[in-house]
Amino acid sequence: MKRYLSVIFFFITYCTTAQEFKIVDGKDRSPISFATISFGDGLGTFADEEGSFTFSSKKYPDIDTLFISGLGYKEKALLIPLEDNPTATIVKLDPEVSQLGEVIVSAPKEGKFKFRKQKAQTHNDIFACWLPTVESEIAVLFTRYENKASQISKLYLPVNAESEYKSKGKGKFATIFRAQFYENNKGTPGSAIPYESVIFAMDEKADKVFELDLLSKSIFIPESGIFISIQVLGYAGLDGKLIKTKKYREIKTSRGIQKISTSFRPLLPFIKGEANQRTFVRRIFFNDKKWQVFDQNYNPNSKLLQTGHRNYGMGAEFKVFESN
Repeated sequence: MKRYLSVIFFFITYCTTAQEFKIVDGKDRSPISFATISFGDGLGTFADEEGSFTFSSKKYPDIDTLFISGLGYKEKALLIPLEDNPTATIVKLDPEVSQLGEVIVSAPKEGKFKFRKQKAQTHNDIFACWLPTVESEIAVLFTRYENKASQISKLYLPVNAESEYKSKGKGKFATIFRAQFYENNKGTPGSAIPYESVIFAMDEKADKVFELDLLSKSIFIPESGIFISIQVLGYAGLDGKLIKTKKYREIKTSRGIQKISTSFRPLLPFIKGEANQRTFVRRIFFNDKKWQVFDQNYNPNSKLLQTGHRNYGMGAEFKVFESN
């Protein structure tokens, strides 16, 4: 009986401190899937497929404002209601008029073409891997194949599921990722290109290289090139949908309680030896969301950079047309 009372007490406490929100399109009221919610000093979470998320005022008592954004929408600052709402609070985002129509290149839909590959580069050293967290996004630059009209038909994503390490390789998992696309602004990721975000999942069977089919998405590379990014959204449940998982660990330090981002599997192998630096990273829960090239200026204490592992060896398959 005591155990049941404890569960009931926890449930009541959670319900009175966790507020429900639903993010929708300001015009047609359709849900905005996997919207980004930022708060505090670089903390945040994501909405689920239905645009819903919860926020715990008890867990974050010093937070009074949430910053909500989604691809193709204007960011909105939302003051957290002082009182709990018995129903979900509806958050409307206004569509943002894109000026990037000219960036998307329409290659011939008919005509001669050949498939060409840019191999992924990978390894199995877990100590030379990027640890995916919900706060980080990694972008890699791709250019047209031999300067011809090129469509991205597949992405080859290097991964390390730690299957060779018994202490860490056991246990099943399924992690949901998102791929997004950005213009090349003088060698740096620029504004988002309004291609539809690509949501996909990887599990413990995805080792070495994961193939992501993009042929049906009609993603063409502009003359200046395109940055393709991936970011982790969280773990998936048995139904394949995003579940609420602990995104931060609390660690006691001399400066007080510090929230450390939880890392997700699989790991992302970084490589060394490339002459060109084509990998950029950013922390997406900071308001400026500034992209930085992954070099010593980003973080001189990074073990990856100290050992020369500066690039994520993402590869691709291109559908290359004979004429532009």
